Amino acid sequence: MKISCVKAELLAGINIALRAVPSKTTLPILESFLIVADEIITITTNDKDMGIETAVSGNIMEQGKIAVDARVFSEIVRKLPDDEVVIESDSNQKIRITCEESVFNLNGKNPDEFPELPRTENEKKIIVSQFILRELIRQTIFSISQNDNNSMMRGELFEVEGNILKVVSLDSHRISIRKEELANSYDHIKVIVPGKTLNEISKIINGDKDSIVEIAFDKNFVKFNLEGTMVLSRLIEGEFFNVEQMISSDYETEVTINKNDFLNSIDRAFTLAKEGEKKPIILEITENRLALGISTSLGSMNADLPITKTGKDMVIGFNPKFFIDALRVIDNEEVNIYFVNSTAPCFIRDNEGRYVYIILPVNINR
Repeated sequence: MKISCVKAELLAGINIALRAVPSKTTLPILESFLIVADEIITITTNDKDMGIETAVSGNIMEQGKIAVDARVFSEIVRKLPDDEVVIESDSNQKIRITCEESVFNLNGKNPDEFPELPRTENEKKIIVSQFILRELIRQTIFSISQNDNNSMMRGELFEVEGNILKVVSLDSHRISIRKEELANSYDHIKVIVPGKTLNEISKIINGDKDSIVEIAFDKNFVKFNLEGTMVLSRLIEGEFFNVEQMISSDYETEVTINKNDFLNSIDRAFTLAKEGEKKPIILEITENRLALGISTSLGSMNADLPITKTGKDMVIGFNPKFFIDALRVIDNEEVNIYFVNSTAPCFIRDNEGRYVYIILPVNINR
């Protein structure tokens, strides 16, 4: 194999492919890039749960393929001059990397030992803009569980009904729901995509409204086809929680409040939330006023915010971080918050039904 690439183009492909290189593995070949020069130049990585194949612009002088240690190769390319990089390999898996006056000779690995990415069958496909997909992930990913033994809480529900795509994530204390209207209608799809995969996808896509992502689903895998990059991931098995039954249409109190004022006040209060102490933020809701307060071993903080309220007065406590996470991803100038009672979850939702954030309260001593 012999190829040449501009360093910036090669490095862009490397940075994408690195996202599927395992940090620990019992199969050393997976710590490699599989570089293939056929009709195009591609770099492939595979950590068994997620695989990436990304195209790299360049010239193919001799077709072939080679596997090379991903960390070493990426560090070498990163430190090369900003010029053309020539990569050659021979039948003994010896690799030569040349850029200006720099020449590296590396020991490669047998490319035939690199496991092929699984093939998908009976795919159902949808088309969504990169901007929408990145927003859907950004506005839900924070509420997946990081350590829960229930694997479904470490993923997100992707469900398609007609032309509506719904994305849901949850942990033991909160639920995030986002819905988006698609340009076309599709057959019903309901799968659980790992949060790790979605985190990596959000970093790869450019977020351009005019760029699209084709998402293909089969029984076991989801495949994201971007411009020049394919990301393949295993799905999480199981039936996702029925979150719709957790959304109550009955509430005793509705509050409309300026989002940034509310967020900034809670954020200030959170500076006093000593790690491990788990002190709640207390909301006292009265006519046209929301009193917000927190008291910890470090000190206390109080604030009064104007609101529009319908319904009963209420005192309720929450983990401040859960409110901060939800409010930060809402783009509206004002938010509507619905309270059922002082021991039931509250709901932050818009009038159009595009988002719902459900947060469980905590016990408070008064």
